[in-house]
Amino acid sequence: MPSTVNNALKIVIVGGFGVGKTTMVRSVSEIRPLSTEEIMTRAGVGIDDAGGVQGKTTTTVAFDFGRITLNDEMVLYLFGAPGQQRFWFLWDRLFSGTLGAVVLVDTRRVQDSWYAIDRLEHHGMPFIVARNDFGGPSHRPEDIREALDLSEDVPLIDCDARERQSSKKVLITLVNHLYSLSIAREGEQRS
Repeated sequence: MPSTVNNALKIVIVGGFGVGKTTMVRSVSEIRPLSTEEIMTRAGVGIDDAGGVQGKTTTTVAFDFGRITLNDEMVLYLFGAPGQQRFWFLWDRLFSGTLGAVVLVDTRRVQDSWYAIDRLEHHGMPFIVARNDFGGPSHRPEDIREALDLSEDVPLIDCDARERQSSKKVLITLVNHLYSLSIAREGEQRS
């Protein structure tokens, strides 16, 4: 990292178990991501709901971390939150100092995104929603928006977390959303 970097920005990627948070961090990070992936064992049977993600063999037990250098002075840190309910207590710490968040949604398990959205709204943190393409049921954006009770001002986009360009598009959408919110706040303060 250049010695001229003097500003760090932070984004968190949240969502349910097996939705692709680790994959997104991995696909877009310029460094080899720090990952706390562990092999799933029988100890998780009956605790972790693996319905819809039966082929999953590893899980994040703390968080994932990646980095993108934006320019000579700014760097973006990415944190992927663990998706299982037993690790949700870590989320509030991960939210500290965060500019905004990406909520990844698996259309096979839309309900797994409710907790993430609830926590973000509780913290007053801006976020966008990205439907990760797992080849599951094809739901119209309006159906996803209604199922998650998203207001019209929350961006909802499609992505493939395995693809670098798609993950970059998600992050750019979040940054544009944050910028729009900032401009709107400035306009309100001037009024």
